[in-house]
Amino acid sequence: MPFDDWNVTEEEGEEELQDTSFFEGRRDIILFCIDCSPSMQELRDDAVYEDLQTSHLLTALDAAMQVQKKKTVSGPNDWVGVLLYNTSRRNEANSRTSEIKKGTFLYQHLAPISVETIQELIRVIEDAREDPEHLEKTFPPLSGTKMPMGDVFTSCNWVLRDSAPKIASKRVFLITDDDNPNPASTKMLTSARTTLIDLMQSGMSNRAKPFDVTKFYSSVLPANVLADEEPEVSGVLPDSISITRIDDLLDQMRFHEQPKRAIFNIPFELGKGFTIGVKGYGLVTEQRKGSYMYFIDLGDRMEVARSRTAYVDEEKEAEVSRNKMLFGMKLGADEDGDEMGFGPSRVVRDGQRPFYTAEEVQSFRTLDLEPGIKLLGFKDKTELAFEDNVKHSIFIYPDELKYSGSKRTFSALLQKMLEKRKIGLVRALVRRNSSPVFCAMLPQAEKVEEGGWCEPGGFHLIVLPFADDIRAAPIEEQLRASEKVKDAAKGWIDKLCLKNGAYPPDSYPNPSLAYHNAQLQAVAFREEFDDESFEDLTRPKYDMIHKRAGPLLREWKKSLVKDENFNNVLATTGVKRKADVSVDEAELRSKYESGRLDTLRVQQLKDFLRNKGQPMAGKKAELVKRVEEYLEERS
Repeated sequence: MPFDDWNVTEEEGEEELQDTSFFEGRRDIILFCIDCSPSMQELRDDAVYEDLQTSHLLTALDAAMQVQKKKTVSGPNDWVGVLLYNTSRRNEANSRTSEIKKGTFLYQHLAPISVETIQELIRVIEDAREDPEHLEKTFPPLSGTKMPMGDVFTSCNWVLRDSAPKIASKRVFLITDDDNPNPASTKMLTSARTTLIDLMQSGMSNRAKPFDVTKFYSSVLPANVLADEEPEVSGVLPDSISITRIDDLLDQMRFHEQPKRAIFNIPFELGKGFTIGVKGYGLVTEQRKGSYMYFIDLGDRMEVARSRTAYVDEEKEAEVSRNKMLFGMKLGADEDGDEMGFGPSRVVRDGQRPFYTAEEVQSFRTLDLEPGIKLLGFKDKTELAFEDNVKHSIFIYPDELKYSGSKRTFSALLQKMLEKRKIGLVRALVRRNSSPVFCAMLPQAEKVEEGGWCEPGGFHLIVLPFADDIRAAPIEEQLRASEKVKDAAKGWIDKLCLKNGAYPPDSYPNPSLAYHNAQLQAVAFREEFDDESFEDLTRPKYDMIHKRAGPLLREWKKSLVKDENFNNVLATTGVKRKADVSVDEAELRSKYESGRLDTLRVQQLKDFLRNKGQPMAGKKAELVKRVEEYLEERS
């Protein structure tokens, strides 16, 4: 086995913590609740398609369609439904819609993502673009009245409770342009508030885009949903929160389309006999393309190929149970030297075993420790250097489930460490199949921002490097630019600095992943993929760069050309890589049958003997003879 893989007893997964609940089938449930009132269906010029008219209702349906199309790739196990209200269209008489209030129409039943259902919605949107009055005919609005919002929330509640899986995150997207649906009615206001509370108790969380919230929704929606924005005097929605911005809704959805952050529960030992419970959260997890599946072409159909791993005894030509497998590693290299650089080999005497069982390897890795965190001591916060942060941190929060009083004790420790500006040093083993590490425990104070966003109080576990992990950077004297060139560069650098001096990662999705998903989405809907229409948000805006700093860049180039070190180049020496000299067994047997084993290199002969568990000592002639004897016995 390769040196780095000898102690891998099973699939270890990603280095960063993954969310187990995501792989256990936890789903994201979204119910679009869309207003069909006359103002939502009022026609206006389309900003995207020339010579076409659109409406707020059409834009909302388009947003629902776009979200579902994205989820065919990013969340195929999620559920989505569409409920329309303030429409006179009736539901079909069946048990699934019997409890829905009059004035609401369940257009798309809450169900797993389906290409057929999305294509049906696409056809409705295309028909509406061809015939501007199509939506008004299909979903006629209520005439002269609007239904109470309490009834709307009751219908949402029924749809979620009747159709949605219990283990899921449930959300309702309420899309409307009416900021005061039930004016001057205290009874309706109370009913709406009560019904919304009942709806949220069923596990629903809400996402609101505030407009003039003071008229109605500030008395209904929870306070953390509403922003502290001043209401518009004119009563007109500002462009930044208008329903016409489908991209705003898709941006809000981006975070919820990804697998949920990982959670683990382990004990935190503060001292001998003094333990509390904590939860751990992986705050950053790299998103990757989904795993590929293999198919078998049977002519008239394609079937999924099922794969399995089997271990075979080469001598007996029989399958061996995984439980009987032992793990070992090469200790040193061959006596006469090894081109691969392993050093001399160690001869194993009788009674000694260089191989280990899976349980022994597990013991080596964990040092016989159980998962948990142990506090070792404290240091000043200034002792934590920036370069110590070599991996993503893990955020821990108290857990009362196993240890009563954990929150109170955790909070007291947090407050004292913040007050004294200290960090903790801990030993952490967060999983049974991982290795223990030393971590710096950095306290974070609770922070509430204007929009209701809260950074919780807790600790960041920052994994500290071991001495073996540290490498010294090469320090070589390089050519230095003159002060004139530096000043010229400073000018355009200042012009192109990021706002607030920070890079906002939540604004830039992975372009490679987005491009891959866009292609899969096009295949799923049998659409032609236009790679030119794909927008890479990480691509620099060159026009803006030249507009803001073009003259300064040109001046910098001129001063750079005039610099005395411009044409000087430091000579560097490269490292020549060794060629791959490996040879497979089929080729080696072919040379054996033709009597040309002596044409192989010493390293190739040794590699073969090593893989077969044969001695590798001796000169080339002895190695050739040993290989011949081995192949002759098994020919």
